[in-house]
Amino acid sequence: MIKRLLLTSLFFVSLYPHAAQAEPARHSNVLGPLGLITTPSARMDETGTVRAGVSTLDPYLHAHVGLQIADPLYISIRQSAEVSDINDDARRLYPGIDMKLRLIDEGPYHPAIALGWLGAIGHKRMAGEYLVASKRHENWDFSAGLGWGRLGGKEGSAGQIGNPLGLLGNHFKKKRALDGEEPNTPDHWFTDDDIGIFAGLEYTTPWVDGLSVSAEWGADRYIAERAAFDFDAPAPWALGVHYSPKPWVNVSTALVGGEKIMASLTLQNVISKWPGKFFKKDKLTHEPLRPYRTGITEPSEMERAAERSGLSLHHTAASYTRAQTTLEVPQELTTPHAIGLALPYISNHAGETVEGIEIRPVYMGLKGPLIRLNRRDVTQAMGHQSGSPQEIWRNAEFNPESTDELTLHGSQKSGYDHNLRLLLDQQISLSEEDHGILRRTSMVIGSVSSSDFGLLGGMGLRINLAHNLGHLDNYRIPSLLPVRSDVAAFADTRIALDHAYLGFARTISPDLHAAVAAGYLEEMYNGLGGDILYRPYGKTWAIGAEGWLAFKRDPHAPLNMGLSGDHVITGHVKAYYEFPNTDTTAEARFGRYLNEDIGGTVALNQRFDHGLNVRGFVTATDRSDFDVFGGNTNLYAGLELSLPLGNVPIIPQNSALRVKAAPFGRDNGQTLDNPIDLYNLSEQLSYRHIARHWNDMLD
Repeated sequence: MIKRLLLTSLFFVSLYPHAAQAEPARHSNVLGPLGLITTPSARMDETGTVRAGVSTLDPYLHAHVGLQIADPLYISIRQSAEVSDINDDARRLYPGIDMKLRLIDEGPYHPAIALGWLGAIGHKRMAGEYLVASKRHENWDFSAGLGWGRLGGKEGSAGQIGNPLGLLGNHFKKKRALDGEEPNTPDHWFTDDDIGIFAGLEYTTPWVDGLSVSAEWGADRYIAERAAFDFDAPAPWALGVHYSPKPWVNVSTALVGGEKIMASLTLQNVISKWPGKFFKKDKLTHEPLRPYRTGITEPSEMERAAERSGLSLHHTAASYTRAQTTLEVPQELTTPHAIGLALPYISNHAGETVEGIEIRPVYMGLKGPLIRLNRRDVTQAMGHQSGSPQEIWRNAEFNPESTDELTLHGSQKSGYDHNLRLLLDQQISLSEEDHGILRRTSMVIGSVSSSDFGLLGGMGLRINLAHNLGHLDNYRIPSLLPVRSDVAAFADTRIALDHAYLGFARTISPDLHAAVAAGYLEEMYNGLGGDILYRPYGKTWAIGAEGWLAFKRDPHAPLNMGLSGDHVITGHVKAYYEFPNTDTTAEARFGRYLNEDIGGTVALNQRFDHGLNVRGFVTATDRSDFDVFGGNTNLYAGLELSLPLGNVPIIPQNSALRVKAAPFGRDNGQTLDNPIDLYNLSEQLSYRHIARHWNDMLD
């Protein structure tokens, strides 16, 4: 009866006349991922979209922060509070990390299909897995799927069927507890005798922009709630209304089972549209490129002219047909942008016979490829304004074979690149049962310096502005040898030395780089060590290793500069893979962590234009740390976002806002914050970076 009523109501809605197909709705379900009301869909956001929201449906209040970290992957950190009245204090907290992985994109004749996890790492109360398909037809969007765990449709529900994965082995048939004080782990995924079926549809109205209505039949039977306390579970159907007055906000409300009300507010935006950049365009100078040739080749004058505009050219040489130089890439620019700024100084003093301009970019001591450009293409694009970066790219050569000897005329003096930067550091954790949402806000004021010969240095002061970590030790057993569990003591110091180190980075051979550093490496550790990386130019993979002798800093010493006496040797082997035609990188590492635990980390990193960076990671080690359920866990996971602020007035170039969402005060699975990360440094010189930012040459 209920199913027929839902379908009939939406049928009459569809009869409303409309002239054109409306844009498809994109909104969160009650737990955060894109979906209908309580059920998920296979829909995904644009890569880089951040979603943050709150929702309520008796007996829970949910808060979530999620990120579309790559085209097929969404990750969300969620906190669910058991509370019937939003004005009351929570009786219990049920944190979790939710994920959705798109397996097949939608086509003309087949649906989008996605695999999802609720509480993939988190409390069992909210944990469940699903396989869902979604297909759009005009203004209608249909979704249907199979659910495990919380979405399993227990106790003879209308959608209950046997677990089809049981055909693969008895592991998937084992009984699954839907509640308890042990966390949900991969061992529980897709298990149990039976699974549930859910389905729903949504109609995007053509007469009001941003308005849609939906109906669904869910598989959640509130088994854990009915067993834990006196709870009147609603019927599995729901009718909802969703409205987005602006693209960045959505409000939804729904009638669930005829007796309960769901309400949610979600804010979302694509961080790739973040207005910040690392540089201020009004501070950059660009000498016009002369569209004619005159005089003789003057390598020394190339360097002097560039120096007057703040660019460093050195080791400049010339032959009858070629001019070659080394360009120090400023920290705030992309490599093609820096090349574009340098080209007029080279071409204007290259004389009449030079046809090839060769530039070797150098960044923070690391050497990039030798890039040979056709001077005629450069003149057409920059002198006559009748060409394009694509035409320059078409005839560009990388690491070409030389055909004649060059005579050095320019200087070999070392330049110096010094940058003041401001880091606004916001750390949060939704995945805490004993505290709910934890937060820490601080600001790091510092600088990073480099020279032509690879000498590096960094220094910064951390100003701790606010935090709510003061009661961590009241709920958790203090560690005798803390790794990061004493974070509250560091946060209590109003002004501290964040880092002060000296280092050296060098390209040993064209594809092999090395770096060493010593001093106050990060907020909690002093030490010394190094990094080595083999990254073949033009390839999509790289391997490396790093090792450190780390000394724990004393949070009670002035400026946190004293040492506690605890030290450890830590190190990892690392591997990287670039997904072709994207700025997405997969990272895997294995080794010894700061608590002497052995394990590995897998991470996914997404870069965006103008310095935006997002990273999601999961670490597993052989030692268990306390978890938020009173037990132990071997996993540590989180999300990190870095948003540039360099073009904001007054704020220094290279400044950024960094947001990290991860559990506080963990000792296992912790790595040293490498101040000279060779993979990140060499990215500025990689084929991927140069190709994807080539249009910056004429910016």
